[in-house]
Amino acid sequence: MKKADKKERMALIIEELKKIYPEAVCALEFEGEPWKLLVMGRLTAQCTDARVNIVCRELFARFPTCESLAAASYEEIENIIRPCGLYRTKAKSIKDACVMLLEEYGGVLPCDMDELLKLPGVGRKIANLLLGDIYHMPAIVADTHMIRICGRFGMYPEKLKDPHKVEITMSELVEPDEQSDLCHRIVQFGRDVCSARSPKCAECPIAHLCEKGRKNGYV
Repeated sequence: MKKADKKERMALIIEELKKIYPEAVCALEFEGEPWKLLVMGRLTAQCTDARVNIVCRELFARFPTCESLAAASYEEIENIIRPCGLYRTKAKSIKDACVMLLEEYGGVLPCDMDELLKLPGVGRKIANLLLGDIYHMPAIVADTHMIRICGRFGMYPEKLKDPHKVEITMSELVEPDEQSDLCHRIVQFGRDVCSARSPKCAECPIAHLCEKGRKNGYV
């Protein structure tokens, strides 16, 4: 497909996803607090959002403020977040990020990609999540759902797995004011219909707009 055709196709897909998921909701229960989303975003590496939500209920009950988490020992954090995996690395980056947020940014989350990337443990995926959900800025979160599903849609080759390339490609195909909400709807859609191993193509309400669905005869 030409780029113009892909943009048109994505616009149609977005409208269909809006019908299926009227509310574009972040799966992480961060209660509107930027520092909590920063912490939870870091914990999602190789861990499900559902598990992160469970673990963070205990973490935030024990350390209810950014200041208290920054003052915690690595070991205290490790003991709570252990179920999320990579707990030593994550504990260090979480504490260090909270310390840096307080000392260098006055506790206010930066609204700039370059500044966010200076925070320990923050890559482009987390930075885009923060920019989109906290500051409502155009942002494509190139997580596993986005990479898999938009490849199936035909927006780029399915074999493309580079998050940065996916982010750039999708940011060119999706209108800025639709980007952040699309990411949340894609996550929901990926869990409900377009899973990694067993996509429900025969039941998919947008198979007619999907390149993989069309090739498999679901039109």
